[in-house]
Amino acid sequence: MAQLRDKIKKEVVPALQKELGIANVNAVPKIEKVTLNVGLGRGLKDKAYIDTVTSTLTRITGQKPVFTKARKSIATFKIREGMNIGMKVTLRGPRMYDFIEKLVAVTFPRVRDFRGIEVSAVDQAGNFNYGFREHIAFPEVSSDEVDRLHGLQVTITTTSKSQEKGLTLFRALGFPFKK
Repeated sequence: MAQLRDKIKKEVVPALQKELGIANVNAVPKIEKVTLNVGLGRGLKDKAYIDTVTSTLTRITGQKPVFTKARKSIATFKIREGMNIGMKVTLRGPRMYDFIEKLVAVTFPRVRDFRGIEVSAVDQAGNFNYGFREHIAFPEVSSDEVDRLHGLQVTITTTSKSQEKGLTLFRALGFPFKK
């Protein structure tokens, strides 16, 4: 499934060069990595829930997730420094391109009441952030075997320096933004 990588090289990069007025090919905004994050929240002490989240992220990405740890203690949330509070997976290379291709073509259309992505999903640095309320939007997860839904955050980090350039890149890749 290297179709997206080929499309980027042959179509997207030349189009972005022309549209953004960039002479050097290496200065064109590129995708660096894709990060998927799940906050464990109330399921911190539930071993079955942690196993479910681990298997879900593994099925979606093809990689084993790592725990994210709390940087500081917060008494109100009963969190101590160094405690596992979430899980994340970072995708680069071919898996990253496969995931983005699947995200645009399959996952977004499966989201309930999906009417396009808000422009505000791209931050001032040109990175894309989208939160899924239900992980069953991904085709690898069947709704029959799910006993507890959890959300997940998808972050696509780019080399672009502005929101405008990031939006241009994501539109060229076929992301369905609202008009």
